[in-house]
Amino acid sequence: MFIGHFGVAFAAKRAAPMVSLGTLFLASQLADLVWPNLVLLGIEKVEIQPGATAVTPLNFVSYPYSHSLLALCLWAAIFAGIYWAVRRRGVVGPLTIAAVVVSHWILDALTQRPDMPIAISGGPIVGLGLWNSVPGTVAVEMLLFAGGVALYARTTESRDVIGSIGLWSLVGFLLLAYAANLMGPPPPSAMAVAWVAQAIWLLVLWGYWVDAHRGPR
Repeated sequence: MFIGHFGVAFAAKRAAPMVSLGTLFLASQLADLVWPNLVLLGIEKVEIQPGATAVTPLNFVSYPYSHSLLALCLWAAIFAGIYWAVRRRGVVGPLTIAAVVVSHWILDALTQRPDMPIAISGGPIVGLGLWNSVPGTVAVEMLLFAGGVALYARTTESRDVIGSIGLWSLVGFLLLAYAANLMGPPPPSAMAVAWVAQAIWLLVLWGYWVDAHRGPR
């Protein structure tokens, strides 16, 4: 799943208005920000396999440290703990951040074929395989994304023109990136995928920039 993770981040602003959208983007994408670095280091492995699913040619051979349920629970605790130590503003923010981090596993388990590990070392793998249906995948992701953006827009309001233009340009860019990902050719290599995935950091920064120009409604 791609755009659906951002939908969860947008929606989470309703539960924790004090947490920046950039932080929520970081939480929702933490697994996919850790993963490419582990691939580049040879610790985790992905292969290009056209036809692996109807939606993506990526075959996730091994990624227990970034995408297993246990690992994401640990990453969630670490991220939430750091946020609380820095902000010290109660528990709603840290708990929301932790929930958003773990939501990545839940959504990936919904969309991917059975390759989502539960434990870090061995154990069962799960996956409901929504990626085998392009219409089904698009419908679920767009529903999550549209609902999340709507909640964010109702929870916040623009303080200036950047708060409005920045938000809707971000939404438009994410939609275009999603369409390109669905319709584009298979990537040339696993290493290329890992390097391109680093661009998610730019979306996190974009989230911080937008949220700095918006306030609670």
